[in-house]
Amino acid sequence: MFSTTKKKRRRQQLAEFLDEEMVGMVEPGIELEGRLKFASGMIRLNAHFKGEIQSEGLVVVADQGEVEAEIHARNVSVAGKVKGSIHARERIEIREHGVVLGDIYTPSLVVDPGGYFDGQCHMPTPVEPAKQGTKGTGPQEQS
Repeated sequence: MFSTTKKKRRRQQLAEFLDEEMVGMVEPGIELEGRLKFASGMIRLNAHFKGEIQSEGLVVVADQGEVEAEIHARNVSVAGKVKGSIHARERIEIREHGVVLGDIYTPSLVVDPGGYFDGQCHMPTPVEPAKQGTKGTGPQEQS
């Protein structure tokens, strides 16, 4: 029963993760170098890219993708190879056979069995809900 609930939750997370409008695909045989910037949606890189990527959406490095870049995005999924730092506001996934060589910055990291990561992982400290009724936190009474 536990594994069934866990699988359902995982499927729901994947559906939310991939619920992005496709804005571009770069397929094998193409080599790009430069700065890639898009406001929202999903881009799928399945070729060689070198440079910088900035997005408020999802960056997918597919199984034949080789990216040498600093990536800044909301979500990043790696099934190919990324060499460089990844900054994801929400989540980074390293899929089976995915390789990340570089530092990552994210509040949520998922590494599937068979995924590989070599670098440092920087995660923000979780913010605890404010405790109510604690002395010294309320307004001071004035006489």
